[in-house]
Formats: sequence, C-alpha cells, structure tokens
Amino acid sequence: MAPRRPSGAGAFPVPVPVELPGTRRYDPAALYAALDLGTNSCRMLIAQPKGNQFHVVDSFSKSVSLGQGLEATGRLSRIAMGKTIHALRICRSKLQKRDVKRMRLVATEACRRASNAGEFIGQIRRETGLEVEIIKPEEEARLAVISCAPLVSAGTEQLLVVDIGGGSTELVWIDLTRVPRHDRARAIMRLHAGFKPADGSPFPAARVVDWISVPLGVATLREQFDDVHNDAARFALMSWFFEENLASFAPYAREQARDGFQIVGTSGTITTVAASHLGLRRYDRNRVDGLRMTTDQIDAVIREYLALGPDGRRADPRIGRDRHALIMSGAAILQALLRVWPTDRLSVADRGLREGLLYAQMSADGVLEEGGY
Repeated sequence: MAPRRPSGAGAFPVPVPVELPGTRRYDPAALYAALDLGTNSCRMLIAQPKGNQFHVVDSFSKSVSLGQGLEATGRLSRIAMGKTIHALRICRSKLQKRDVKRMRLVATEACRRASNAGEFIGQIRRETGLEVEIIKPEEEARLAVISCAPLVSAGTEQLLVVDIGGGSTELVWIDLTRVPRHDRARAIMRLHAGFKPADGSPFPAARVVDWISVPLGVATLREQFDDVHNDAARFALMSWFFEENLASFAPYAREQARDGFQIVGTSGTITTVAASHLGLRRYDRNRVDGLRMTTDQIDAVIREYLALGPDGRRADPRIGRDRHALIMSGAAILQALLRVWPTDRLSVADRGLREGLLYAQMSADGVLEEGGY
C-alpha cells in the first residue's frame, strides 16, 4: 500500500495573524465549532476566543467505526453510516443549543477512500442539515501540526510531528534551524497557510523538509492483519509492515543530534500509552498533554500491553473500553516510529485536528489578541 505524498516538495495558545485592510472582523465573543469525522471516531469541540487562546465550552466524542469493513469492500457500510448519522444528530443538537454560527466540519481517511463517500455526505446533509467536507491529506497534516505548536521546545532544531489516526498516519518533518529560538512555536503556527512560506513574508520560516500520509491507522492496520490470531505475532507483523511504508519518506532513518531533535505525537494511542505510564485509572488531560516520554518508557508500556494479552487489555481501566481493540495496532505504529527515530524527547499532545480547525477559523476571522507563549 503506497503512502500518499505531496504534489510538491482546556486553553490553547495561538498567535494573532496579520489582518489585511478591509478584512471583516467577527464578534470575539462568538462561539466556534470544529468536527472531525474520522475512520473510528466522531469528535467535536465548541470553543470561544479568549485573549490569545480559546476556551472549550462543550465537546463530544463517540466511537462510530465508520471505516469498519472498508478494507474489504471499498465502501462504507450501512451500519457504520447509521451509527455516524446518530452521532452527528447529537452534534447538531449541541450546535443548535449553543447557537454556533462559525463552524467547520470535516471528514478524513475513511471518506477519502470509500467509493460511496459522496452519497454518504449527501445523506448527512439531508438527515442532519450539517455540511461535512472531505479534506485532503495535506490539510489534515497541516492542521495537526499547528495544533501541536505550543509543545515545541525553544531548543528544537529538527521536529517530527506524528498524527496517528484511525485510517491514516500523517508525518511532517520540520527544520527550525533558521528560526530564532523565541519564534519557533509561532513559526509552526504560521504553517496553517501552507507548507511553503509565503513570498515576501517578514517572518523567519519553518522549513517543511517532507511530509507523508500513510494510509494505515489504528483501524486500517488492525484490519490488514485480522487473520493473524497470535497476539504477539500480529503485533510484530503490524509494526514491521508500517515501517515498510515509511521508506519513501525523505528523512527515513535520518540521524539527528539528540539534543536538537523532538517528536510531538498526537493521537488516542499516544495519550493512552502516556496515561498507562502514569498509572491513571481515570484520564487526566492536564497530566497527559505536554508530558515528555522516552523510548524506554514507551517500550515498557507496550511490553506490558503484550503481557496482558487481549483479555487483560480489555479489563485494564487505563486503556478504556473504546480503545482496547485498537491499542496494539496503534502501539505497533508508535514502536515502528521509535525504531527509526529513537528519542528521549517525545512530547504527548492531547490535541489535534479539531484544535487546528478552531485555530484556523479564529485566525482567519481576526478574533484573537496578540500574545506570546
């Protein structure tokens, strides 16, 4: 399976964009919404601009398994579409209750791949009144990158941002050596406009060395090896298969100075591994988001997952009932990444596409105050 490649080479801190003369300004007290319809989950945030940040006022998350069976049939199933429509009706109710006018609702890999995706988007419109758009892999990668900008260390010179989704995994390698240390997080934020710097920009640019969208996520990778019944063997096969799909990524096996290289990982897999490492029986975002983990710490958690086996993982409160079936495929992806790029600086991000969508909307509307990190 060939990866997709580019045609060309709580509170969430954000910088303010440069507003052009005549640009319309929106009410800074208005509510914004962002919805991410993925291969496994339907998730939404409703937030309000607050200074140079935004404040989340409502959220929704539901496992809908939209991509179930897609690998075999190439189509979204009626059952999965029905579950998704039900979840979207709940989202519509929340949007109406809070009178949200500014929103962006997007679908990702499952809808990109399904032959009946267009019909499904039409069904969503008819049955819920919601306008959902299917975004391209590059935009998904950009949004994940900007959401993680506040976690970028001032000392980072080479940055790898990883977003492990249900149906695909996005990797973006960014060179920050030409950006002053104090401006590195802002330089990441400015990538929301595109991976190539704007001509004539007065700001030092973060250089995107390469990016890739591998069409393997926690759900699609698990489905590829569903016929392998031995738990440990299936995990090993998934991990090596995922690594094979990284071969065309330009920085593959690239050696970096350990003190200048950072990985920022965003996904349910990575936050679950972090919660297990911390021994959290109840998830605590404040303890997980921004946590820095080493390769050895992550390997220890994965070895524990393997020792537990399917039944033990199902009963483990740190993993959760919605994630136990997919945690090992996500762990296989994570292990493959750390095999190629071992690091003692993997920052865990409990943020991603939805936060990126909110930032992009608020930035375009000019409702954020100027401020730093």
